[in-house]
Amino acid sequence: MDAVAPLPQSIGQATLGEVIVEARQLLEQAGIETAEQEALWLMAHVLHLSTHHVVIDRDRRLSSSELLAARGLITRRVGREPLQYILGTQEFCGLEFTVNPAVLIPRPETELLVEYVAQRIAADRQATIADVCTGSGCIAVAIARLRLRARVIATDLSSPSLVVARQNALRHGVDDRITWLEGDLLGPLAEQKLEGQVDVIVSNPPYIPELDWATLQPEVRLFEPRGALVAGPQGTELHERLLREADRYLSPGGAVIMEIGAGQARAMRLIVEQLPGYRFHRLVYDEAGLERVVIVERAGA
Repeated sequence: MDAVAPLPQSIGQATLGEVIVEARQLLEQAGIETAEQEALWLMAHVLHLSTHHVVIDRDRRLSSSELLAARGLITRRVGREPLQYILGTQEFCGLEFTVNPAVLIPRPETELLVEYVAQRIAADRQATIADVCTGSGCIAVAIARLRLRARVIATDLSSPSLVVARQNALRHGVDDRITWLEGDLLGPLAEQKLEGQVDVIVSNPPYIPELDWATLQPEVRLFEPRGALVAGPQGTELHERLLREADRYLSPGGAVIMEIGAGQARAMRLIVEQLPGYRFHRLVYDEAGLERVVIVERAGA
């Protein structure tokens, strides 16, 4: 990495425009492709302004505390900490979600899961929906907001993740309509007396093969929770486990809707073919043309 002139060190001697320029240079040399936009977002966060006001107020002199805060955030991003963790939020399905290193950062392509759950469950239908590996709770919360008559159950192995998820549910006014359960996959449902009663099981489980971990971007590899990303040698281990466990709880004609990694559709078809009582219903591609979601139905309807 080439040397870049540091941010102005004299207290109170930097304008907003100067800090933006220096931040952009540092971010660019750290390998961040959206350096200019991120510099604006970071300064907007520090100053509690819109990015529009940051752009038009470039001659503003920063106070010592503002300069110190800006320098701290820029340093974190140069170290490739995800912008979402620095800002503390990520948008998903039109809603702002709190995120921190305890949870996976919601991705836009994961919104497909919510879309296809909503397609299967009519707005006026009473239904039971289980969100497995809920993480930040983004899927469970988005579904609860869309389907007001549905009972939503969300599970996660991580207690810190469930804390974040409940915060997000409270933020969006649906915590009283979501049951939060700690445990591995569908294990927590054993005490809920839901055998044969769950209409949809939705999940964005870990699906990265172990050997691929070292090739991931620094933002993912160094900061996001490995347990929420890596499944095992193949990447489909948890999908198979989830399907095996789901047989106990799915209603006839119920569906398991899961996110997968690119190139995993063929393996998923083979898994489904080997499990009695299931049929492979649909493969969904994301906007980039990559395999993204599989929908598997339980036979009987």
